[in-house]
Amino acid sequence: MLSERRVALARSFDARPCMESSIEDLALGQFDAYRREAIDPEAIEANHRPIELQLASLRLFDPERSCPTHAGILLFGKNPRFFLPGAYVQYLKLPGTDLTDLPEDQAEVSGDLHSVLRELEGRLRLLIQTTIRPVNTIKEKLLPDYPEWALRELLMNAVIHRNYDSNTPIRFYAFSDHIEIQSPGGLYGEATPENFPNRNSYRNPVIAEAMKSLGFVNRFGYGVQRAQKMLEDNANPPAQFEFDENSVLVKVYRRLA
Repeated sequence: MLSERRVALARSFDARPCMESSIEDLALGQFDAYRREAIDPEAIEANHRPIELQLASLRLFDPERSCPTHAGILLFGKNPRFFLPGAYVQYLKLPGTDLTDLPEDQAEVSGDLHSVLRELEGRLRLLIQTTIRPVNTIKEKLLPDYPEWALRELLMNAVIHRNYDSNTPIRFYAFSDHIEIQSPGGLYGEATPENFPNRNSYRNPVIAEAMKSLGFVNRFGYGVQRAQKMLEDNANPPAQFEFDENSVLVKVYRRLA
């Protein structure tokens, strides 16, 4: 059947239909705001197609199955976790270096991806501590213990590349001396521990394109390199990556100097 072939051709999980969902599960007002970022204004003005076909043109809806794709649910779903239970970020702020310590703060950050990323950005800013260091007798310099944009790049990377078919959340743990970000799903496609991060394959290309349109990502494939450069410039040790078939873990250590 044609519809079966379409599903087979949609190789990425995010482009496949979320079979239990319907268009009523989408916040269409958010989609309207998004398409104004993603599509040329003149094209929007001339577009009089039904909303289902507008969504489908961006791989957010499957018109043959009459349901959103997983990307549609993740980006604009009213309750993405109802359909994808692992689609959240588990956040812990710990007072020491042991995971068994009583957390100072904890949260399950969930919702549509735009809301999740905005909340993560806010939590990042609260985590980072800045000290004033003298440069000379008349000049001082502000030095953060972590460069905000390096951590942001690594979090964006986890959100874009994670395996959303897993019920495991992204884990974002802040210890006293380092931060850990662990995302479900090992390296994907042509990426291996030997060629990472120079070789990239996108597990979720629809989500990746949406993150670019929303301004969370500027260039594809260079997030890790940019993060490492910002860590170096801030006198932090390089981020450490650990891989297995089920997850990717990155550890970022506090600036000591």
